Amino acid sequence: MYRPRVTTRSSDAERLLTTLARFNRWATRSAQVEHDIVVARLLSLVDELQPVRISTLAAADHTTQPTMTAHVRRLEDTGFLRREADPSDARASLISLSEAGTRALTDIRTARTAALLPHLDALTDADVATLTAAADVLDRILGRSAASA
Repeated sequence: MYRPRVTTRSSDAERLLTTLARFNRWATRSAQVEHDIVVARLLSLVDELQPVRISTLAAADHTTQPTMTAHVRRLEDTGFLRREADPSDARASLISLSEAGTRALTDIRTARTAALLPHLDALTDADVATLTAAADVLDRILGRSAASA
C-alpha cells in the first residue's frame, strides 16, 4: 500500500486542520443557540457566497444538489433564505440570506463568541496576540484560495 512520505509541513498541516475542526465543533457545542449545526453551516456558507446557485452551494458543501435543495427549501420555509431569478439564466435561481437569516447568523456567531470569550480572558496578552496573528495567516490562506478558485 502506498503511503505518502510524512514531512514536517504535512504533519503541521494535519495537526492544524484537526485542531481547527475540533475547535469549531467545541465552539458550536458550547454556544447557546436555538439552531442546529446544519442551519448554522448553511447560513454561513450562503453568507460567504451569496447570491449563489444551489449547485454551487452543493459543491461547496460536498453534498448532492437534491440534498442541498432540501436544506435550502427548509430554510426558505423558516424565512432565513430568499430565492430570486438568476438574471443570467431564467431557469436558475440565486439564493441569499433574508433579513431574518442575517439576524439568525449574527445570533449564532454572537453565541459562539460568548462561549470563547472566557477562555480568551484566561490567556495572556501574548497568547491572544499569537492567536490573532494565526487568524491573520489563515485569512491570507483563504484569500489566496478564493483568488485561485
